[in-house]
Amino acid sequence: MSRIVRPYGDTTGDGMVQLSFTLPVPHDKRAEGAALQLAAKMGLDGAMLVHAKPIGESYTFFVVYGASTHLVNLDEVQVVERDYPHLSPKEVNDAVREKLGRKITVVGACIGTDAHTVGIDAILNIKGVAGEKGLEYYRELRVVNLGAQVAVPDLVNRAVDEGADAVLVSQVVTQKDAHLHNTREMSAAFREALPPGKRPLLVVGGPRFDEGAAADLGVDRIFSRGTMPSDVASYLVHRLVFTNRETAA
Repeated sequence: MSRIVRPYGDTTGDGMVQLSFTLPVPHDKRAEGAALQLAAKMGLDGAMLVHAKPIGESYTFFVVYGASTHLVNLDEVQVVERDYPHLSPKEVNDAVREKLGRKITVVGACIGTDAHTVGIDAILNIKGVAGEKGLEYYRELRVVNLGAQVAVPDLVNRAVDEGADAVLVSQVVTQKDAHLHNTREMSAAFREALPPGKRPLLVVGGPRFDEGAAADLGVDRIFSRGTMPSDVASYLVHRLVFTNRETAA
C-alpha cells in the first residue's frame, strides 16, 4: 500500500486544498491579485480566490482553493505517540491508592498575562469537557486550580506550599510566542527553586504547542489540542506511580 499521499478535494489524489490568510492591504483588485500570487508561491497550482472580505480599512481576509504540488511520505512523519496506557478514572484511583498510598497533588494555572482559562478548566474542573469529567472528579487526585494570569514566582511558591506532584499550565495566548517565553520562564524558575529530585512534573498544554518540544522548553510533557482529562490523568499515573516505582526498584 502506498505511503505517499496527496490532499483530496474533488477526486482522489487531485491535491486540492483550501487555505485562508490575511494580508495587510485594503480590499481591491490588486489585493486579490496579491493573494493569488502568494498562493502560487506557496505551491498551489491554478489557485482560485473563493472569498475576500475587508477587515477594517487596511486588512483583507482571503480564502483560496488550489492544487498543492507537494506530496507527503507517511513514513517520514514524526509525532509524539502516547507511550503509556490510557486508564479509566477507576483505574487511575486504584493505581494511586494501591501503589502510591497517598493522593497526587496537582496545581494548575494560566501564567503570565494569559486570561483564557477554558483549557485549564476543561482539564481540572469536575465538569470537564465533551462529557468527560475533569481531574477534580478523581478521588485520589487533589487539585488546586489557581486560575488566570498567575505570575511565575507565585506559581512556584504555591506549588512548593501545596507539595505539588505535578504542575499543569495552559497557554492559549501565543502572540509573539508568549506561550514559549512563559514556559521557559516557568521551567527555569522551578529549576532554580528546587533540586532535581524535589521538582514536580511540569506539564504544559495549548493549541499551538509542538508536542515534540518538551526538552527544548524544559518541561516533562506537552499536550496539544484534543487532549482530554483522562489523557492527563493517565500520564500522571504513568510517571508518578509506575515509572517512579520502576526507577526505585
